Amino acid sequence: MNSPLLLIGFVIFICILSNRFLEKIPIPSLLIFIGLGMLFGENGIFKIPFDDYDIVNVTCSVCLIFIMFYGGFGTSLKAARPILAPSVVMSTLGVAGTAGLLTFFAHWVLKLPLAEAFLIGSVISSTDAASVFNILRSQKLALKYHTDSLLEMESGSNDPMSYMLTSVAIALLAGESVFVPLLLAQQLIIGALCGALMGWGAVKLLHRQLLPSQESHTIFLLSVMILSYAIPACLNGNGYLSVYLCGIWIGNSHLPQKKYLVHFLDVLTHVAQVLIFFLLGLLVTPVKLPAVIGPAFVLMLFLTIAARPLVTFTLLKPFGCKLNQIGLISWAGLRGAASVVFAIAAVLSGAATTYNLYNLVFCMVLFSISIQGTLLPFVAKKLSMIDHHTDVGYTFTDYQEDSDIHFIKVHIDHGHSWCGQRLSELKLPAGLLVAMLMRNQDPIVPDGDTLLECGDLLVLAARSFENREHLMLTEIAVTHKDRFVNCALSQMPKANNHRIILVKRGIDTLIPSGSTVIKAGDILVTAEFQAQRKEP
Repeated sequence: MNSPLLLIGFVIFICILSNRFLEKIPIPSLLIFIGLGMLFGENGIFKIPFDDYDIVNVTCSVCLIFIMFYGGFGTSLKAARPILAPSVVMSTLGVAGTAGLLTFFAHWVLKLPLAEAFLIGSVISSTDAASVFNILRSQKLALKYHTDSLLEMESGSNDPMSYMLTSVAIALLAGESVFVPLLLAQQLIIGALCGALMGWGAVKLLHRQLLPSQESHTIFLLSVMILSYAIPACLNGNGYLSVYLCGIWIGNSHLPQKKYLVHFLDVLTHVAQVLIFFLLGLLVTPVKLPAVIGPAFVLMLFLTIAARPLVTFTLLKPFGCKLNQIGLISWAGLRGAASVVFAIAAVLSGAATTYNLYNLVFCMVLFSISIQGTLLPFVAKKLSMIDHHTDVGYTFTDYQEDSDIHFIKVHIDHGHSWCGQRLSELKLPAGLLVAMLMRNQDPIVPDGDTLLECGDLLVLAARSFENREHLMLTEIAVTHKDRFVNCALSQMPKANNHRIILVKRGIDTLIPSGSTVIKAGDILVTAEFQAQRKEP
């Protein structure tokens, strides 16, 4: 196994070193790793013969589990609430509509059997979150009208629908007797129930602090990801739907050490994406691609300029979406790794097809990422869809704790100059805020009249306080309907165990004071203070 380990280690090494450089180039970085895989392949410079679909299928399927979990984990339901309904419609009816239109087009133009055309339409019907947001993040493109949240929800949740349609198509090609409504219902119900239960159970265990260390949290989360796919899959449910819903449940829950989990998942999924695209490039045989380039280009052209726009307009116009928003959503329907992984599953099933299905779908994905992906920033600019007053990073996760506000602790010992003084009497530097006071193991919400005593522990909002056992961060999105809009913080009612410690206004981060005026569109970050559990 030395050669595979050497190859994988080399790819990850290149991935880490080149990440900063790849963010600056105008083409999607994932294309680089497809090209790198082809470079190592049997028609490349290193001429490594590799055609093991089984290994690639298992490896890419596991990587896809991580990617889909993080897609759910990073989906902020608060940010996505205004576009929840249209995104769900796009991830279900949109996928089915796209698959249906492409099926009839392939049957009519390429003269393919209807079942085979349906397999192609099903495999390629979902959009790829990794490809879309790899571009949005690297180019720092925040979009108007919550479009980035809509694209995130759609692309993150539409793979399960594509997987179910692919399963139906494979069964039809194999001549099996399939009752489609029952199969779809079984996949959806089992997958949804398992995902919700796994997410609920994982959050409960994390809150009970049964795990001995922070490092064990990440390993625990890794096991939850794998189980949330494997359990429903063994019960003939949709494992990918379960993984995604489990990620949503955990990611939108208040976790004591969420910052470290986010960093762990971010690195894990980035490596998984790179590994998938590298293996897909390694598996393909370039000399065999000319046989499918023509059909692949015709199908992708129809998908891009006809099927996707027609489905998007039909489904989103009733929701009142603007035409430029619909146009960008249509163009941003990039195809990616999931489509090729589903194609590999179809090849391994033994389904007989006119064209080599893997090569055909590979070329379609390649066309989509290279053309649609490269031109996405240009199209967004031409359609006036770029929002220059917000940060695209907020779209991807509920507060990731990655801002410049952290915490330090200060012990008030005997002889300390602050002992016996009120907080209002301290000469604290500007931008430094007392967020919490611990006295005899109990949290206290401080104000200017709080008298400091020897033995107190102050938690100041500044930099790097790591023990968050009693302190949890929550975000509140301010709308025009909120009664405290245009009010100063000093005019807001005080809560017993909450305090506003941070205000996000567009791309700016504000340290609040009593005179800070809350405006519509602000994101308030509050610190919730939790009392220590008493041992019976």
